[in-house]
Amino acid sequence: MSHKKALIAGITGQDGAYLASYLLGKGYEVMGTSRDAQACNTSRLERLGILQDVDLLSLAPNDFRSVLKTLTATVPDEIYNLAGQTSVGLSFEQPVECMESIAGGTLNFLEALRYLVLGSRFFSAGSSECFGDTGTQAASETSAFHPRSPYAVAKSTAFWQVANYRDAYGIYGCTGVLANHESPLRPSRFVTQKIITAVKDIKAGTQLRLLLGNLDIWRDWGWAPEYVQAMHLMLQQERPADFIIATGITSSLRDFVEAAFAAVGLNASDHLQIDSSLLRPSDLKYSAIDPTCINTTLGWQASLGLPEIIERMMVGEL
Repeated sequence: MSHKKALIAGITGQDGAYLASYLLGKGYEVMGTSRDAQACNTSRLERLGILQDVDLLSLAPNDFRSVLKTLTATVPDEIYNLAGQTSVGLSFEQPVECMESIAGGTLNFLEALRYLVLGSRFFSAGSSECFGDTGTQAASETSAFHPRSPYAVAKSTAFWQVANYRDAYGIYGCTGVLANHESPLRPSRFVTQKIITAVKDIKAGTQLRLLLGNLDIWRDWGWAPEYVQAMHLMLQQERPADFIIATGITSSLRDFVEAAFAAVGLNASDHLQIDSSLLRPSDLKYSAIDPTCINTTLGWQASLGLPEIIERMMVGEL
C-alpha cells in the first residue's frame, strides 16, 4: 500500500471522482480542488461513497497565486490536472473561458512547479479532439494536431506547454490524450448522457422524442473508470511520456443511439428527431485513435466495448 499524496484538480467531475476512488484504494492521501470547495457539487463523490475520505480545497487554476499557495501548502507527490472546461459544445459559446481555464490553468501549474521545485509528478488531461478529422487512418502519438473547436485548440496548447516544461525545465510532466470516455457520472449536457436519460424516459412514457443534431459522427468511446487507471499508471513510470488512452474501436453516434434504444427493447427510428439547431459551427466527422503504444509499453488496455458501456450507463452501474 502507498502513502503518497495526490492532488486532483477537478475532483468533483466524472474523472476526478473515479480517480479519487481508485487512488484511495491504493492507500493514497487524496486532496481535491474546486474553485469553491464550500459550494461545489460533491454528488459524484457521494455516489462513490468517498466524500468523507478526501480533503477538498479551493483553488482557481487560472489564478497563479491560488495555484502557488495550494501547492506550497500541500506538497503533493502527484498532481492530476483534470480541471477546466470539459464540453466541446460549450467551448463554441465560451471560447475565451475555455482557453483560460484549460491552457491558462495548465500553465499556472507548470510554472508553480518550476518555481517551487517540489519534484511533484504532473498529469495533464489531453483530448483526442486535438487530432481533428482522422479519416480512416487512426491517430497515434506521432500524428499531427488539427483542432477544429475552441476546446481542441485549448487542449492542444496545454499539450505543448507540458512537453515544453518537460524538455526545457526537467519537470516530470505528461499528457494522457484521452478519447471519449463515459459513465453514469457524466453530466447531462454531454450527448451520451442526454441519450441515456432520454431513452429511459421514453421507455417510462414520460418523454416522446429524443432530439439530436448530427448522428453521422464517429468516435472512440471507452469506460471512464478504466481510463483513470491509465492516468495513474503513466505517473508511475521512470521517465515521463505522453500516451493516447483509447479503446481503438470507432463507432458512430447513430450506433450509440440505436444500441441505447435496443437495450430497452425500442426502435430508435420511432422516437428520434433531428434538430438542426443542435448542430455545431464545426464538428469532427471521423475520429479514429490508435492506443497501441500504451497497450504495449505500459500494458494498459480497455476491456469494455460500447454495448457494455451503454448497458452500465443505462442501469447506473458505477
